[in-house]
Amino acid sequence: MKTIWRGHIAAVLLALFTGGCGQPDRWSSLAKVGYDDVPLRAEEMIEVPADLQPRPAAAGEGPLAFPDGGVLELGVEQAIVFALRNNRDLRVQQLSPVIIGTFEAVERGVYDPELFADLEYARQEGSDTDRFGALDADAEEGYTATLGVRRQLPTGTSVEAAVEQSRSDDFNDPTEQTARAGISITQSLLRGLGPAVNLVNIRQAELETAISVHELRGVIEALLADTEIAYWEYVLAGQKIEIVERSLAIARQQLDEIEQRIEVGTLPRIEAAAANAQVALHEQALIDAHSDLTASRLRLLRLINADEGRGLDLEIRALSGPAINPMPIHDLADRLQLAGQARSDLAEARLRLRQHRLETIATRNGLLPRLDLFIALGKTGYAESFSDSFRNLDDSTVDLTAGIRLSQRLDNRQARAVDLAARATRQQAREAVANLEQIVALDVRLAVNEAERARQQIDATRATRTLQEKVLEAEQARFEVGASTALLVAQAQRDLVASSIDEVEAVVNYRKALAALYLVEGSLPERRGVGFGK
Repeated sequence: MKTIWRGHIAAVLLALFTGGCGQPDRWSSLAKVGYDDVPLRAEEMIEVPADLQPRPAAAGEGPLAFPDGGVLELGVEQAIVFALRNNRDLRVQQLSPVIIGTFEAVERGVYDPELFADLEYARQEGSDTDRFGALDADAEEGYTATLGVRRQLPTGTSVEAAVEQSRSDDFNDPTEQTARAGISITQSLLRGLGPAVNLVNIRQAELETAISVHELRGVIEALLADTEIAYWEYVLAGQKIEIVERSLAIARQQLDEIEQRIEVGTLPRIEAAAANAQVALHEQALIDAHSDLTASRLRLLRLINADEGRGLDLEIRALSGPAINPMPIHDLADRLQLAGQARSDLAEARLRLRQHRLETIATRNGLLPRLDLFIALGKTGYAESFSDSFRNLDDSTVDLTAGIRLSQRLDNRQARAVDLAARATRQQAREAVANLEQIVALDVRLAVNEAERARQQIDATRATRTLQEKVLEAEQARFEVGASTALLVAQAQRDLVASSIDEVEAVVNYRKALAALYLVEGSLPERRGVGFGK
C-alpha cells in the first residue's frame, strides 16, 4: 500500500492558516498607518478635461485682475466669468464626468486579453511490495508549468491558447518530459450570444457618461442664473440705499423747516411729531437697506469666489446698470420647442430611457438557457529532455475534444423577476420623460408669464412714481399756505419712496425674470456667450 503525503505543502498551508486567524485590529503594522494623513501628490492630481470646462466668450486671455484696495469693480459679464472659473460647487461637479467616464474603460476591459501562468510542484513518497514480498522505497516528484493567453469576445466566444510543460521523476523509472500546445474555444449559442447582449454594459456606461455631462451642463446653467440674479439683487440693494438716503435727506430738511416755522410761531408744535416720525422711519429703512446690501454682497462673493485670500471681505462696485429696453414676447411656440431640445434635465431623462431599454435586452436574453459549444485541440510531445519534448510536438500525437454543455434553472424565477423589473423600470422611465416634458412646457409658460408681468410693471411703476411726485409737490404747496399738515406731507413722502423702490424693483425683476426664462428654455449659456463641450 503506497502512502502519499505532501509535507512541505501542508506545513506552508498550516502556517498561512494560523497567521490568517489573527484579527486585523491586532495587527500593529496596520494600526500605525494614518490613512487620512496621506497627502495627494502633485502627479496624482486630476486635470479636468477641456471639453468639460465652460468657455465664456468675455473671459479673454489670462486671469481677471482687480485693484488691491479691497474693492472689486464688477460688471455682470465679469461676475459670470468669475463664477465659471472659481465657483467651488462647479469644481466639485466638474470631476463627476471624469469619474463616471472611467467606467467605460472598466467595462471595455472585460474584453482585454489576459495572460496567465501556472506553476505546480508535487512530490510523493511511499513504499511498495515487490513480487517477493519485500518493501521497496518509492518516490516520485514532478512539476507542471503552463503559460497562455485567454480572451473573451463580444460575440460570446471565449478563446484560450496555452503551452504546458511537465516533468515527472520516478526513482525506478527514467525521467519523462511532456510538452503540450493547445487551443480551446467556447461559443455561447443561446444566453450570451452576440454583441447586442454582450456590449450592453459598455453602451450603458457610455450613456452614463453622457448623462453626467448633461448634469454638469445643468449645474453650469443654474450657476449662471444664480450669479446673474445675485448680481442684480446686489444692484437693487444699492439703488434702494440711494433712494432711502435721498428721502432721509429730504425728511431732515423738512423737519428743519418745520422747527423753524414753529419757532417763529407760524406752526403749532404738534406738527413736529409727524416730521420726526418720518425721519425715524427713513433711518430705520436705511438700516434694513444696508443689511440687505451686505447680505446680497456676501451671496454674490460666494458665487464668484473672486479672491480666495480675502474671501467674503471684498467690497463690490457694480458697473452694470439694470436699465433695459423691455420687449414683449410673441414667440412662445418657438421657446417651447427650444426647451424640448435644449433642456439638460430632459436630455438626461431621455438618456436614462435608452439605458433602461438596453437593460431589457440583457434581461430578455437572460431568460434563455445556457447552451455552450466547446472545442479543444492540442498536440503533445514526449521525451526525456525539455527541448526534445517541444521538438516532438511535430509528431502525430493530437487530441481533440468537442461537445455541448446545457444548463437551465427549472423554474428560472430569478431571471424572470429581473426581466420583469427591467421592463417595469423602462416603462417608468418612459412615463417620467412624458411627465418631465409636460413640466418643461409648464415652466416655460410660467416664466413667459412672469417676464411679461415684470415688463408691464416697468411702465406702470414709472407712471405711479411720476404721479406720486406730483402728489408730494401738491401736498407741500398746500402745507406752505397752511392748507395741509405735516402728517399728510409725510404720508406723501412715504408713498413716493415706496413707488420709487417699486420702480427700480420692476426693472430688476424683469432682468431676473429674463434670466429665469432663459434658464427654463435651456438657452442661458448661449445667450451669455458661454461655450460648453466639444
